[in-house]
Amino acid sequence: MKPKKLIRITTVPGSLGVLLDGQLKFMSKYYEVIGISSTGNPPFSLKDVSQKEEVRVIPVEMSRKITLFKDLVGVFKLCYIFLNEKPTIVHTHTPKAGLLGMVAAYLTRVPYRLHTVAGMPLLEAKGSKRKLLDFIEKATYFCATKVYPNSFGLKDIIVQNNYAPEEKIKVLGHGSSNGIDTSYFDPSLYAQTDRQELRNAIGIPQDDIVFTFVGRLVKDKGINELISAFSKITKTSNNVSLLLVGGSEPELDPLLPETVSEIENNKKIFSVGWQKDVRPFLSVSSVFVFPSYREGFPNAVLQASAMGLPCIVTNINGCNEIIQDGNNGIIVPPKDTDQFYSAMKSVVNNENILKLDSSAIRRLIVDQYKREVIMKAILEEYESLTT
Repeated sequence: MKPKKLIRITTVPGSLGVLLDGQLKFMSKYYEVIGISSTGNPPFSLKDVSQKEEVRVIPVEMSRKITLFKDLVGVFKLCYIFLNEKPTIVHTHTPKAGLLGMVAAYLTRVPYRLHTVAGMPLLEAKGSKRKLLDFIEKATYFCATKVYPNSFGLKDIIVQNNYAPEEKIKVLGHGSSNGIDTSYFDPSLYAQTDRQELRNAIGIPQDDIVFTFVGRLVKDKGINELISAFSKITKTSNNVSLLLVGGSEPELDPLLPETVSEIENNKKIFSVGWQKDVRPFLSVSSVFVFPSYREGFPNAVLQASAMGLPCIVTNINGCNEIIQDGNNGIIVPPKDTDQFYSAMKSVVNNENILKLDSSAIRRLIVDQYKREVIMKAILEEYESLTT
């Protein structure tokens, strides 16, 4: 008897290969798995994903922007693929892949149409753009048979906005789309000499308190507020550094000119760009900072916590599920520069506000968000639907 066929879809291959790292390969033990996304470019091309995950892939070009003609072409291509492949399950991630994949699966009557919600860009939109994005969200969920927000906060938002009936919505496990590989994100892999050498290579003084951000350097991640708060700290404290790990997106979500200028000219800010492996940079850090406006279930906070770092995060869904205020981190209101400054300053002043040490911070993540736990929860959901 042939195994049931499972198709997983994301807008870009980086999401298949990084955000869902190892998941397609794991599921291929139980299903015939096909990955679909745009072609992409090395090191995150669809071909790279196929080789790493050891699954068959099919390219369908999709754009993160709203492009009506290209989107219609994408739907037709997906319909053609579904009619030929006859999958039992189509499971989509990311907004554009969710819309195109769920519409095509609905039109071709795929039995189980599943969509994971890992953040909502529409939450920061206003006016006619917000109305359009609200419609797209409702259309995606209408076509799906099940919707899986990857945090309990996202589930509440979906219900409150009447995007889908509550019986269609479910959070798997404790949240997260893919959990975290805690054997990979392990601070014990980095010796003191390794950390000293990397600090020297970057130019960070050995005795500095290092605040680190990992993610896209864009407005929605709260970078304007972070830079403003840190700049204020450097006026009174010399033993601090800010490490920024990630690339910018000036066309999609630009930073304020004064923020860009501060990043370029403040000698205590070290911007190292996008990095394939963020662990070394987390290993030289003292505190992880994450001032984002919106998230689904932030992998960066999971990664930092698994490396034993206390975190300063904003009070948004996902972040406030991983971080317990005053226990393994500090939670402050989003878009509030003064509160973020106060939280960072309390660390600089060595105020004893956290109850857990680094090993206890890591243990919380290992117990609830270890990758194998999340993958098993997804597999059990598939089996409960199809058997």
